[in-house]
Amino acid sequence: MTVRAWAELLRVSALFTVPGDALAGAAATGLRPDRGTALAVGASLCLYEAGMALNDWADRDEDAVDRPYRPIPSGRISPGAALAAAGALTAAGLGLAARAGRPALAVATGLAATVWAYDLRLKHTPAGPAAMAAARGLDLLLGATATGAATTGTAGPGPDRGTRADSGRGRDSGRESLSDAGRVPPSGSLPVPVPVSRSGSGSCSGAAVTPASGSGPASAAGGAARGSVLGALPAAGLLGAHTYAVTAVSRHEAQGGSTITPLAALAATAALGAAALRERRGPRGSGAATRDSGCGGRERAYPSDPSPTPGIATAPRLLLTALTGAYLRTAAGPLLHAALNPSPPLTRRAVGSGIRAMIPLQAALAARAGAAGTGLAVMGLVPLARTLARKVSPT
Repeated sequence: MTVRAWAELLRVSALFTVPGDALAGAAATGLRPDRGTALAVGASLCLYEAGMALNDWADRDEDAVDRPYRPIPSGRISPGAALAAAGALTAAGLGLAARAGRPALAVATGLAATVWAYDLRLKHTPAGPAAMAAARGLDLLLGATATGAATTGTAGPGPDRGTRADSGRGRDSGRESLSDAGRVPPSGSLPVPVPVSRSGSGSCSGAAVTPASGSGPASAAGGAARGSVLGALPAAGLLGAHTYAVTAVSRHEAQGGSTITPLAALAATAALGAAALRERRGPRGSGAATRDSGCGGRERAYPSDPSPTPGIATAPRLLLTALTGAYLRTAAGPLLHAALNPSPPLTRRAVGSGIRAMIPLQAALAARAGAAGTGLAVMGLVPLARTLARKVSPT
């Protein structure tokens, strides 16, 4: 077993498409990436690679016929070693998610179950593309639920909470400056914190405390997690739809021969590009950007705004257009070629390009949510993915 054999088994060139899931999920919540986001990225990477190892283990007999050069059928990696790696990576991913909080662990558990179900049972069924789409969507939601979870989990009521919360407010206020990751609150040119009143004992009152019902850190964490998931659902849906299209095309990469599937994926790509360019509404309800209030809940950094947020208010419109154009340029051309000539090489090229196109799509989703800096950081992964793809195929 060599390093190159493991790199081929795990398809390491596709790894660069993973961090953007959690970062786009964090952007969708209106919060800055934090320790929880980093843990979500680590968990996503582990679970993604677990799926890669398990995929080749499950397909070892099929690959012996269609892809005898793959690490397992070529004898460079034993089936037992691949299965053990899948189990170890799954455990590592769940362990990292657990450190980000119970909501993140719950999402990661669903993600791991989806990955294993796809590789062992659903891959060659009509439900296969939907399972892969669900996995990508859950990966984005993992970043949304993990971001800010540590802050929420440590807040709670108590006789000395008021003092500690008040002493931390100065730090929180500094973090809410207008330069916070390039975000501008949707309802005006300046952030307007919702006031919170505190009694001498450290109790809190006022409309800014979330969640609306229940009390204590557990209730706060649950409410914040639900708000994060709801706020990130549109982005998860777009990323999942792209994954569905790429997975549908990949089912023909060994034999080729399908013209309709690449054409349908091309139409889906165009529709997703148009959807990514649409104006995103400001945060609503519990999905608004929040901070630790010191009262067992999180305080909104700015009030929710039901009116549409112009693209120029959350991210430069030109940047969003450029990122969406990069997504379309990466995915559309190879899909058109595969539709015109559905040979296995061109179909595999379309699949590889579709995988790499996830990076500019994630970047566009982050910029669309107002995190222009995050979008640019995600796009920085493109040259790395392209360079490594020349050495190790992502398919």
